[in-house]
Amino acid sequence: MSQPSAPSTPRFDAVVFDMDGVLVDSEALYIREFEAFSNALGLDVTQEELLAQVGASHQVFQRMIADVLRRNGIEVAGPEQAEGVYEDWARENYVRNYGQIMNPGVPQTLDALREAGVRVALASSAPMRFIHEALGQCGIDDKFELFVSGEQFRESKPNPEIYLHACERLGLEPAHCACVEDSFYGIAAGKAAGMYVIARREERFGFSQDAANVIVDQIPDLLPVVLG
Repeated sequence: MSQPSAPSTPRFDAVVFDMDGVLVDSEALYIREFEAFSNALGLDVTQEELLAQVGASHQVFQRMIADVLRRNGIEVAGPEQAEGVYEDWARENYVRNYGQIMNPGVPQTLDALREAGVRVALASSAPMRFIHEALGQCGIDDKFELFVSGEQFRESKPNPEIYLHACERLGLEPAHCACVEDSFYGIAAGKAAGMYVIARREERFGFSQDAANVIVDQIPDLLPVVLG
């Protein structure tokens, strides 16, 4: 009588997820939202500026808003004030329902990783208040051991500091961790940190994912990669 095979040991001790574009399909939402904002205020915004938002740090996004407003004759004291103009408009005119745009299989994937003994963390360029708003609406806020926001650093992705900090907080070497990304900036940050980079396939915004170690079509597809 054959003996049951022993469960395989996961390849990685932890998986650190990006949020926008990985857990939630929010990049397209943000582009549509900024287009609506621009149209409402009569702003001249290029397609290149819209696409440059994808995967960019929040600090870069703030500076982009300030540049667009000033170029169109709306004076603001600085990037934070420019973002305030945008957020005031968004609160009145746009509802962000992250639960409706959560990518397929995300809760089940997080549960499967945890059940296999793989630690689960999040490192997003988004401000912490946006992270908890989005994950709370999706009902997955309690599935992460650690949250790291790009606002905690002088430079976020593609600077690897956010991932290095996440690994340090977990008490793990980057080589023992995988990160899940979608954007060029995020992939570059993960690679520079020395992590194994899993990219969720994204073909709408014109950037390359070739630097990732592996590209998966959907989030559940990472399970065989991580669990072996």
